[in-house]
Amino acid sequence: MAERQYDVIVIGGGPGGYVAAIRAAQLGMKVGLVERDKLGGVCLNWGCVPSKALIKSAELYNAFKKSQEFGISHTGLIYDFSKIISRSRGVADRISKGVEYLMKKNKIEIISGTAKLTGRNSIEVTKDGKVTDTIKSKSIILATGGRPRSVPGVTIDRKKIITSTEAMSLPEQPKSLIVIGGGAIGVEFAYFYNSFGTKVTIVEMLPSILPIEDKEITKILDSSLKKSGIDILTNTKVESVKIDHEVTVTVSDKDGKKDIKADLALMAVGVQANIENIGLEAIGVKTERGFIIVNEFGKTNIDGIYAIGDVSGPPLLAHVASHEGIIAVDHIAGKAKHGIDQLNIPSCTYCQPQVASVGLTEEAAVAKGYKVKIGRFPFRPLGKAMAIGETEGIVKLVFDEKYGELLGAHIIGSEATEMIAELGIAKALETTWEELHNTMHAHPTLSEAVMEAAGQAFDVAINI
Repeated sequence: MAERQYDVIVIGGGPGGYVAAIRAAQLGMKVGLVERDKLGGVCLNWGCVPSKALIKSAELYNAFKKSQEFGISHTGLIYDFSKIISRSRGVADRISKGVEYLMKKNKIEIISGTAKLTGRNSIEVTKDGKVTDTIKSKSIILATGGRPRSVPGVTIDRKKIITSTEAMSLPEQPKSLIVIGGGAIGVEFAYFYNSFGTKVTIVEMLPSILPIEDKEITKILDSSLKKSGIDILTNTKVESVKIDHEVTVTVSDKDGKKDIKADLALMAVGVQANIENIGLEAIGVKTERGFIIVNEFGKTNIDGIYAIGDVSGPPLLAHVASHEGIIAVDHIAGKAKHGIDQLNIPSCTYCQPQVASVGLTEEAAVAKGYKVKIGRFPFRPLGKAMAIGETEGIVKLVFDEKYGELLGAHIIGSEATEMIAELGIAKALETTWEELHNTMHAHPTLSEAVMEAAGQAFDVAINI
């Protein structure tokens, strides 16, 4: 078997790997990409994209339920759960084919199989237990992603105790569902299934759902989800899970233990990196707490070997993986001007109301020693919010009092995940409250709340 030679070999074709491969090809490198399953990874095939297709169906169904408010009447509103699922799978398939097209367009060679490091510049690829390729490369980028993890002592059987993968392709809608974990994945699926009438209970060990978000924002979301019929148990630990004809989850809180029963339990307590059996130990790549250790450019302790995305640690987000991929390749090419800015990573949760943030929370800013000014502006007074019937929500901005610089931005409400981009750019440019407030925002828009919140922080808001 002939040995393949590359400038860069990427292991894993998810949102980190395929983006890194394209960037390397743009810089004139000979690139190969090893993928054992579908291009696009978990995100495009079983995560970010198809889950948003499901959520859109839920949003549309909820909109129809209140259509009379807009002067539109209907009779016999029904939904077809199997068609909702099939549409989501169709979206994922189209996206995966789009990645295939980009690989061909950029002349990136796809090697099908499972890769393993055999040296600093070499890997072998196996398929069905047989070595199919040996590869030499000047640089190697590990983008092997992650997989759902479970709570101690609970085995995911993917039938009664399921992951997000199964939750996106169930043949039948469950009548009841226990979501173990109140992070973004758990909250999004809770919103989706509750919208169609499934009885949903969220169990979260920490004091609030979306525990990394600003506490003021999560209190609003908690109240909104409870009003929609979702039971939320925080400060609650899962002790055990038993499977019979249904699932029994034993939980404990300050009042003791109790059992919760449902048709299914969705395990959504986080992600663990795919670092096993890829040859890290053989060549001495260092890991810590289950993730590969990298510097700000994605470089491991071994020259020529980089790691990006979920495999290199939190935050475990697709857009972080893609950004890290570009930085890693630019570093390989000697073009990287700076590493990833950990304080300017947007976080988005796509339930309704949506939650989005960037930068420091109020609590984190105070803990860092900043004297802060907080600007808030609710959606309710906005003309656009009233016109579209989406008045639930608030924009909260955190500023440094001394210089007026934007430290963090937090939004809950309709289109929050779109609105956060403005504030990400503003923070990257070290924008002050005056610059935000004095930037003319179109009327009527939801983004006017950003302008008004900036003004409110320093007592010059107009519409409040």
